[in-house]
Amino acid sequence: MRVVILSALLLLLNLNLSWVKASEKNTYRTGNKLPNVIIIMADDMGFDDISLRGGREFLTPNIDALGFHGRLLDRLYAPAMCTPSRGALLSGKYPIHTGTQHFVISNEEPWSLMLNTTLMPEIFRSAGYSTNLVGKWHLGFARPEYTPTHRGFDYHYGYWGAYIDYYQRRSQMPEKTYIVGYDFRRNMEVECTDRGVYVTDLLTNEAERIIQETAAKQKPLFLMINHLATHTANDNDPLQAPEEEVQKFLHIKDPNHRKYAAMVSKLDQSVGRVITALARAEQLENSIVIFYSDNGAPSVGMFANTGSNWPLKGQKNSPWEGGVRVAGVIWSQLLTARGHLFTQPIYVGDFLPTLAHAAGIELPESLQLDGIDLWPQLAGSKDAPHVPREILHSLDDVSHFSSLLLGQWKYVNGTTLAGQFDQQLTHRELDELDPRARRYVVEVRNSPASKALARYDLQRLTQHRMHTLRRLATVRCGDMQRGCNALLEECLYDLSVDPCELNNLAYSERHAEILATMRQRVQQLRAEALPPGNRPGVSYANPNLHECTWDNFEVKKAGAVPLDCDYHGIPCSA
Repeated sequence: MRVVILSALLLLLNLNLSWVKASEKNTYRTGNKLPNVIIIMADDMGFDDISLRGGREFLTPNIDALGFHGRLLDRLYAPAMCTPSRGALLSGKYPIHTGTQHFVISNEEPWSLMLNTTLMPEIFRSAGYSTNLVGKWHLGFARPEYTPTHRGFDYHYGYWGAYIDYYQRRSQMPEKTYIVGYDFRRNMEVECTDRGVYVTDLLTNEAERIIQETAAKQKPLFLMINHLATHTANDNDPLQAPEEEVQKFLHIKDPNHRKYAAMVSKLDQSVGRVITALARAEQLENSIVIFYSDNGAPSVGMFANTGSNWPLKGQKNSPWEGGVRVAGVIWSQLLTARGHLFTQPIYVGDFLPTLAHAAGIELPESLQLDGIDLWPQLAGSKDAPHVPREILHSLDDVSHFSSLLLGQWKYVNGTTLAGQFDQQLTHRELDELDPRARRYVVEVRNSPASKALARYDLQRLTQHRMHTLRRLATVRCGDMQRGCNALLEECLYDLSVDPCELNNLAYSERHAEILATMRQRVQQLRAEALPPGNRPGVSYANPNLHECTWDNFEVKKAGAVPLDCDYHGIPCSA
């Protein structure tokens, strides 16, 4: 029996490879024009925090419109933390193959995503694209060669590190020294203009400018907008939004969750502005737009933002579905089945080969990608058959946990933070109803995004269509039968009937061979894993030594060029 299952596993992996090779023979374009690629990434937004899934505490009409007019990525998976997730997106590889599998790069640590890894912007730039990053990097900055404009981006406007304040753009690492530094750049230079502007608006302003200017140059656009929202800011004031936006959510009792709703609302407005900018520049027709969150929300604990992954259990920095199954939507006129749920499991590492296929870019096998090309399924009919999918969610031998998806099966061994977040952490407040929820259909239809996208719809966005998609997007958990303590035992789940990981099948005789196969596959992946690239923080990273900035501290240990920013007399250590 084990031989049969192992053979099926090998067949599954070969099928994945055959789909990648087959994709090189086809291209999907509008005429002879290369499609623009726009990726909008939220930071730490919860699985249930787009209202398309049925939540009614606050609405996201523009993000929802992308899903209704395009496709909701129902089973989009990403690593459960910022650095490994962003590395997987840009490299098309599992974190174990780039040395980013353990935790994240803190600002004072002198390491990066491996320099010998070819990244998505390099590939698109070689194909003639203008490559732009607006917002967060978080893949290393201790040396200049670690930073975005040395890794394939023609242009970067934003911050290098983990997070910043929403108004002052300063970052305070939660270390013993609690050092504070300014972190905002235009390419390699410190950018100090527009201080006090809410950062979600600031990044959106820049994205609008890039869209307009690139259109005028008649050059294909590759644009990543990596928002700070909805990550927390510094510990002394973690949740920040304009007061007039907060006032829209007084129906939410928890003042922190009220601020979070306002942060999401500003993010949603940004999505609407980006879609509108593409339409005004006459670029929307030839664009692929993806919105997704880098990982699940940290509902509680460190960097808690009150985001919700309901009804999934776990959260950011955990092996459970609440950490790795993320909110995501895609729109393009190239999609045949717009308005239908995309239920094929898809990994963020799949975006590189998938978008390359859409742009007609042939990828060399020497890249050795873990991501596979799913453009034929994504752009094909709503009944396109699923590709059998393996996804390694995590394999961290420093923190001693692993999580693997193989077809319908999920294996978890070990967990994080002593298991304290290994359960469902949030619920829907049914009595905290957004006043707009009663006219949800109208709110979505009247959103800037829907108004721009509706012209490409063959059918009107009706109430029936919207209610049907929301119903199909609802995750139903079922009843608990046998739980699992991942600190003490292996966990095996059949996600096709148990998406909330409630029933451990590891003790079922019927599933013994499946469990053995999953365990063996993790061992195979462990054997090919690179050592984690993590290095301890260094004292000379301290912004006090670099004119209060987070800088390329490995090459500027003796000081830095004076910074011409007004801190109103606030010292670096404040």
